[in-house]
Amino acid sequence: MISTDSAMQDVDKLVSFAHGKESGPWGIKITRLAEVARARGFAVDSPDYSRTHDPRERVQQLLGQHPRAKTLVLCGSSMGGYVSAQACAALRPTALFLMAPALYFPNWDEEPAGIPELAAVAHGWRDDIVPVEAAWRFAQRNRAALHVLDAGHDLNDQLESLCLLFDDLLARAERNT
Repeated sequence: MISTDSAMQDVDKLVSFAHGKESGPWGIKITRLAEVARARGFAVDSPDYSRTHDPRERVQQLLGQHPRAKTLVLCGSSMGGYVSAQACAALRPTALFLMAPALYFPNWDEEPAGIPELAAVAHGWRDDIVPVEAAWRFAQRNRAALHVLDAGHDLNDQLESLCLLFDDLLARAERNT
């Protein structure tokens, strides 16, 4: 597995993952989605954000990594969804894939800017941590594809669906560059 390092800069195709508050850089979802990305020839980056639970510090950490690629895809889960969405204005990714994004929480409820036209959100109907309404609001405001699945917050019981959705997004990102 590839971790964050300077070798991840200036590649042709790159997926940069941002994990959630309580998970790590190589959890179940990221590991599976990284396989999908590698099968399409993408380099994969998954920094460890666990040194802080402050979402804004995590955004700064991602920006400090300076991920660059002709086809850059940001992918985040839960708080990592917030991080990925908030980084769009500065990083200008080709595509954005969010899973149960922790958006619009008190004290970190700013509207993300610079969201790419190619954006998709997957959220669980049974999510008891981030209300599905947050995903709906983001998708509506950004004209993003919204996929609501029969799952809880971690979405781990919908890995096959997530892989299909992510693979489709990557295929469209490749066609758009």
